[in-house]
Amino acid sequence: MIELSKKISSLVGKTNAEYELIKEGDKVLIGFSGGKDSLTLLHTLNRMKKVARYNFDFKAVTVTYGMGEQVQFLADHCKEHGIEHEIIDTQIFELAGEKIRKNSSFCSFFSRMRRGYLYTAALEQGYNKVALGHHLDDAMESFFMNFFYNGTMRTMPPIYKAENGLEVIRPLIFCRERQLRAFADKNEINVIGDEACPGLRFDVKMPHARATTKELLAKLEADNPQIFVSMKAAFSNFQPATFFKKEDLNRIIEDEDL
Repeated sequence: MIELSKKISSLVGKTNAEYELIKEGDKVLIGFSGGKDSLTLLHTLNRMKKVARYNFDFKAVTVTYGMGEQVQFLADHCKEHGIEHEIIDTQIFELAGEKIRKNSSFCSFFSRMRRGYLYTAALEQGYNKVALGHHLDDAMESFFMNFFYNGTMRTMPPIYKAENGLEVIRPLIFCRERQLRAFADKNEINVIGDEACPGLRFDVKMPHARATTKELLAKLEADNPQIFVSMKAAFSNFQPATFFKKEDLNRIIEDEDL
């Protein structure tokens, strides 16, 4: 029997209540890679479906890259727990060999391609929402990567509407990565790790930005254990009038040692 911690259940419940991620009648497609994050999401929504006062449906979808991945155990896991599951086989890996040049980045390419297959499956099968397993560490890392490397301040919102009309939701966005790792370990669930990263089979430069950012955040948290709490609050307390965007500069702000 799968045991989901009260902390994860509580965080997801509060996030869902605040942002209305899942509502009556929703049909949710879960991006199920088989990693610790998507496995936690899978069982979190499975529990929510059983205890929620409203009705919704969900289905797990695993998108393969076409490089011989062994994912049948994911289908078996879903079947064991009564969860609808589909495997979508693709040729993303072969296509990447033609599109990705030596020493170029590949993470965004694979992410976009896999997301595209999820969106297509959702639209064709009548699902109105796509659920992803991103957590708070992902959101913080994304913010600092954009800040340091791309010259923009953006991160991962709990919910947003894609151009195709689908709503993308992140029920685990306020959970810490260590909580999701603990869930998989405690329940002794077999998970897919970094060894399944298709980029490891290419002669390309391995991405350093995320690893560097993760290391930086770990150091900051060691010095200030409350830093993730503070940054999480900051994401809901953004004050655009204190920055340089011209259309925001006419807003009235309080002069607090600015």
